[in-house]
Amino acid sequence: MSRIFTFLLSLFLLTACSSTSDTANSNNMNYSYLALGDSYTIGESVEVDERWPVQLVEALRERGYKVAPPKIIAQTGWTTEDLLRGIESELNVQRDFDLVSILIGVNNQYQNKPIDEYEIELREVFRKAINHSKTRENGVFALSIPDYGATPFGEANAEVISEEIDEYNAVFRQVAEDYEVDFYNITPVSREAESDPDLVAQDGLHPSGLMYRYWVEDIVAEIVKKLPK
Repeated sequence: MSRIFTFLLSLFLLTACSSTSDTANSNNMNYSYLALGDSYTIGESVEVDERWPVQLVEALRERGYKVAPPKIIAQTGWTTEDLLRGIESELNVQRDFDLVSILIGVNNQYQNKPIDEYEIELREVFRKAINHSKTRENGVFALSIPDYGATPFGEANAEVISEEIDEYNAVFRQVAEDYEVDFYNITPVSREAESDPDLVAQDGLHPSGLMYRYWVEDIVAEIVKKLPK
């Protein structure tokens, strides 16, 4: 009887330890992600699963990381001012994320907002993003503004659009550097749409799911390094 009792007790303890270990490992790999932006982040004119933040999460899952669906604060037409209001209204001040992305500015350019105003508001976006990152600036990253001058919508004014997008991206990059946040330049990929219509959504303006996939393929290896171990 004592041998059976000892065996059952050992089996129970082994199972309990195994379950605790599995749970701990699982909890350690449940990552959260906040995506801040505008139409490019919300994925205007593409299916939900084609949005680049959603594709990024899927790419991380394929690499064995358990990542929750992204919390997206973005709307078509948003400027930096709109994004700041969105963050204030949608986020609890104490809610933090393992990853935070920023892609904002095209509507500031399109609406002819002063570029110095863009910089001031962008700095506040970065401050808020860092404040909502569990690892501060290490968990935050930015994607450059795509060049919609390469799309059918922008082709009539392509040269001016491209020049202004470059100016806004120069500010974007500098702000990212000032806050020690990684900045990924996807603008060259966006310009490939000029010769590849498959990279443009049906609205003739926004990126297609294929374009977003190219962005994700370019950055995913670097994003993995940002995940807390």
